[in-house]
Amino acid sequence: MTSWKEHAIWWHVYPLGFTGAETAAPPPGAPVAHRLRKLEGWLDYARDLGCSGLQLGPVFAAETHGYDTLDHFRIDPRLGDDADFDRLVAAARARGLRIVLDGVFNHVGRGHPFFGDPAYAHWFVREGDGHRVFEGHHGLVTLNHDHPDVLDHVVRVLDHWLARGASGWRLDAAYAMPAAFWHKALAQVRPLHPEAWFGGEVIHGDYAGYVAESGLDSVTQYELWKALWSSLNDGNLFELAWALKRHDALLETFVPLTFAGNHDVTRLASRLDDERHVGHALAVLFTVAGLPSVYYGDEQGFRGVKEDRAGGDDAVRPAFPDRPEELSPAGWPVYRLHQRLIGLRRRHPWLVRARTSLPHLTNTTAALESAAPEGAGPGRVLTLLNVGDEPYRFPLPAAGLAVADASEPGGDPCLVPAHGWKILTLA
Repeated sequence: MTSWKEHAIWWHVYPLGFTGAETAAPPPGAPVAHRLRKLEGWLDYARDLGCSGLQLGPVFAAETHGYDTLDHFRIDPRLGDDADFDRLVAAARARGLRIVLDGVFNHVGRGHPFFGDPAYAHWFVREGDGHRVFEGHHGLVTLNHDHPDVLDHVVRVLDHWLARGASGWRLDAAYAMPAAFWHKALAQVRPLHPEAWFGGEVIHGDYAGYVAESGLDSVTQYELWKALWSSLNDGNLFELAWALKRHDALLETFVPLTFAGNHDVTRLASRLDDERHVGHALAVLFTVAGLPSVYYGDEQGFRGVKEDRAGGDDAVRPAFPDRPEELSPAGWPVYRLHQRLIGLRRRHPWLVRARTSLPHLTNTTAALESAAPEGAGPGRVLTLLNVGDEPYRFPLPAAGLAVADASEPGGDPCLVPAHGWKILTLA
């Protein structure tokens, strides 16, 4: 029986921003704000989009943005409490949706009760006259991953929330942590939760090597993310071809977590120089191998630029309205495009491990041929991209193929309009 992990498609939400929570933790004794319940009103929206689960950003008690954790066992009081979490899990399950949590275990907030307590001095790494911090951020104190007490703590946190209903974890800043740490942690957690999924945030480096050494199920595919927009902006689809060649090689080891946007990067609609190319990026995302994730708002064509300053993430982590009907009408065509492409992917489930070749390639045109892996039965999807200023007819055989979706309806299957795209599937 195929595991649910093989065909996950995530709607990725940053809860503190989505719910309009305060930017800093409330003072002690302040009443709990039950904002997590707001997400319940969006579960049908995520399901109708075609997603199979929610990938949530930080939900645990933290000082500010959620990545400066104060208590891994407590829901952030700006979002709610255990009962609110349980409600959300139950409501999601009723719609066939799973929930993956964001685990921040490389570091904690400087205000964490263990930091500064002599009894827990061994939990933190001394460096010079102070303590090691994460990438220069004074407020993020690095944990000592060589100590068994830290390992035990992480194992207990993973187990606690999986037992409470989570289906997996996205492990923040995994690239900054020893892969061997996760190997030890998962050796204890997997026997308790064999169906749980564990994906790590890895920005650069040896993706396959990290997965093999750590035992994680997947890591983030930043190479493909960069190529999705950069190749379109530069009119250099050779960059996309190179990224897809490397992407294909990763499938020998694992299925990558793919995305066109997330909580840490400028939104796709703002990153692309030509808004006509949004469909090109999405057509690639949903017709090549991987576990796709849609960052909330991207499915509505939201714009937002990440800046390298205090508060520089705010533009890409906005509040959503209370109900889907309150969204701007301007975004719904992009939502429907996501629906169609996700629907196409779900009708061709073998795409999760498809091998993609490029039978035709120029600077401004590319044909991506995704084929079913051996043993998965017949399967072929041909994605045609044209970012040039003139229509282009691809010199490829199209017998037995029909247009499944396109930037413009009708016409010769292999003729793609200027700045257009088409997806062909077996008729």
